[in-house]
Amino acid sequence: MMKKILLLSAAAILLISFKPVVKKLWESKYIKVNADGSLKYIPDAKGNVIPDFSRVGYHQGDKNIVNVAVVKTINANENGDSEQLLQSAIDEVAQLPINKDGFRGAILLKKGVYKIPGTIHITKSGIILRGEGENATKLIATGKGQRSLIVFSGDGALKEIPNTRVKIEDKFVPVGTFSFTVSDASKFKTGDDIVVYRPGTDSWIKDLQMDRIEARDGTKQWQPNEYNLQFEREITKIEGNKITIDNPIVMEMEKKYGGAEIFKASFNGRINEVGIENMYIESEYATDIDEDHGWVAVEFNKVENAWVRNITTRYFGYAAVSIKSNSKQITVKDSKCLDAKSIITGGRRYSFNNDGQLNLFMNLESTEARHDYVTGAKTLGPNVFYNCKATKTHADIGPHHRWAVGTLFDNINTDGEINVQDRGNWGSGHGWAGVTQVLWNCKVKRAAVQNPWAGGQNYSLGTQGEKYDGRLKGRPDGVWENQNQAGINPKSLYLAQLQNRKKVK
Repeated sequence: MMKKILLLSAAAILLISFKPVVKKLWESKYIKVNADGSLKYIPDAKGNVIPDFSRVGYHQGDKNIVNVAVVKTINANENGDSEQLLQSAIDEVAQLPINKDGFRGAILLKKGVYKIPGTIHITKSGIILRGEGENATKLIATGKGQRSLIVFSGDGALKEIPNTRVKIEDKFVPVGTFSFTVSDASKFKTGDDIVVYRPGTDSWIKDLQMDRIEARDGTKQWQPNEYNLQFEREITKIEGNKITIDNPIVMEMEKKYGGAEIFKASFNGRINEVGIENMYIESEYATDIDEDHGWVAVEFNKVENAWVRNITTRYFGYAAVSIKSNSKQITVKDSKCLDAKSIITGGRRYSFNNDGQLNLFMNLESTEARHDYVTGAKTLGPNVFYNCKATKTHADIGPHHRWAVGTLFDNINTDGEINVQDRGNWGSGHGWAGVTQVLWNCKVKRAAVQNPWAGGQNYSLGTQGEKYDGRLKGRPDGVWENQNQAGINPKSLYLAQLQNRKKVK
């Protein structure tokens, strides 16, 4: 009896002394969470704030991806390749009228193996390719040939509407703002598609020191006329000569570096309301270093308001999904890029590659890549990579070269590196990889986050992992807060900004 009493007493003492471990939350000095859950943005000395990244992806997050009605069902050709079968179905659906929601309809690929020796092309709006799941519908890039397997593509180009260009009058337009003053707003109206044009100038390149990259064979110094940046936006309000736009400014625009202008623009050839979902896509290959096989699983070129969801790709040499520079407002979600096959060097293994504007990559997984979640030269934001995992990495995640602008890397978990740095003479002279690059609550082996010599800054907020100098020493440090301290609030910046925006609406 006494033994039982002693045991009960000991248990009671343990219960009394036990205190649950509560993770201590902390906030960035740049973004505070108000009592009602809304966000407060704290400007720096120049007036810059971390921009709102929530207006990205399919219809900028204002419309949900829907289950489009099936209008055509096909079964794999089990006795040969299915390329003509699938292309014929696409061409047939392309002749159907577009419904009130913008769709012609979905093509359902029933369970089976679809062997494709070439490339499947979708060149009309409103067409969805849908499988019955990654364990059911399987597309195989057969045989030889370095190619994209599924290509969504429009035509035309972004065009300036003549006689609409006006100057922005503000001496300094800060990062994060949605409005600015122009010399004459009478040419514009609410709903106009515009370009915010930021010219490249000699003085800017000189201050960036990109006119004196340490040369080696093939190194090309930056030239001003190659850095005329065109950010696509829509006017949401006009008050006198003050114009408000739908997505924020993501790069400092200063008079001393040429200021900025706006003009009306059109891109009539883009296709829209297209997508691919619920399937497995694989490339045949000869050896682990084979270079002559399927290269990209899904490519978007001159496309807007589209999606990829619930696909798994394996063995492609370059990417699961690659978005070209003239595509925008695409969501890529709930997908995997696994086990790339190629030699491990430049121009290969960019699992989820983005060169476009206003795109969202979320809930993704990558293995055996060089650059798992990556942007290219002059990739103009906002763009977002959220809740993505990378393992068995061979290089780094982040802006790859030549001034990507406005990217959020939010809750990225990698056994490799995330770097935002001066890449110097790598490639043909990559130089400064990006500006307004924000790492939020990421886990890394190590990271280098540096500020360029001019034009803005980069952020590492709550990064867990080693901090190192990057490729080149002596570069300005980026903004670092609470390295290796978990518990940043909000946990996800993208989700918090999205929820806040929808709450305000």
